[in-house]
Amino acid sequence: MFRSILHLQNAAFVLVPGGFGDRGVKGMILAAKYARENNVPYLGICLGMQTSVIEFARSVLSLERADSTEFDEHTPNPVIVFMPEVSRTHMGSTMRLGSRRTLFQTPDYITSKLYHNLEYVDERHRHRYEVNPDVIGILEEAGLKFVGKDDSGRRMEILELPSHPFYVGVQFHPEFKSRPGKPSALIANKLNEI
Repeated sequence: MFRSILHLQNAAFVLVPGGFGDRGVKGMILAAKYARENNVPYLGICLGMQTSVIEFARSVLSLERADSTEFDEHTPNPVIVFMPEVSRTHMGSTMRLGSRRTLFQTPDYITSKLYHNLEYVDERHRHRYEVNPDVIGILEEAGLKFVGKDDSGRRMEILELPSHPFYVGVQFHPEFKSRPGKPSALIANKLNEI
């Protein structure tokens, strides 16, 4: 863990990618915490967004055992949960996949501006877990803002920390639609600044 902090101290930007299972999650949470506390630009993609929610709940809300039910089925503070429409008994064809619409809640946030103040963006997904709808209110009261939601308004797609220069988490995978010469708006902007 100490060695990881030393590596992060030289980072101009922290990107925590997607993934499955608990391999490396402690380091991802540490990276999210370091970026949040030290104003280092942060982009969490899919699992990277979820680990930023876990870290925020543990550090800011003092929910020490906050976790994803993917990693701890018995956590007393499940901030990331298995999506209700996904089967727990079948692993094939049970993910939320493909291009899905994300509606921006306001044009006043970084991600909306990066996407040129569009009303919505269609991005690709690949996940089974999501932010627990039951904790969104307390997370937002503590300062974490969910600025992009699915078309039902129930699924959180984009989070930002307004008190931070650039702290963004997205449930979708912006890299899936990136192409040479046309990278995702989220990634291109930060690369140009570094």
